Amino acid sequence: MVTNVLNYGRSGVADWVVQRFSALILAAYTVVMVVWLAVNGGELTFAQWQGFMGQTWMRIFTLLTVLALAGHAWIGLWTVATDYMKKGAVRVAFLGSVAISLFVYVVWAISILWGF
Repeated sequence: MVTNVLNYGRSGVADWVVQRFSALILAAYTVVMVVWLAVNGGELTFAQWQGFMGQTWMRIFTLLTVLALAGHAWIGLWTVATDYMKKGAVRVAFLGSVAISLFVYVVWAISILWGF
């Protein structure tokens, strides 16, 4: 049996479920934003935007969307890297930079949303 060092014990089914669930969250967020912008289009002010994004449910939904985007991106890029990057050192360097970038992105989003 061949094992992949970069697999970390995940199964293809788990990746598939995470990809689909995160895609649903991203689609729902897109629909909410498009509808809100359509309803409030035209003269959109900073106060309207701040009021909408400052609501607790929207902050939680945005954080969930950021986490979904990070998970979706990680699985997608991990799959591409393991399929097309044959040299282990290149793949590890690429996935390491992706992991660091996604971590910084999530921490930055948390900082913006919750002011930490």
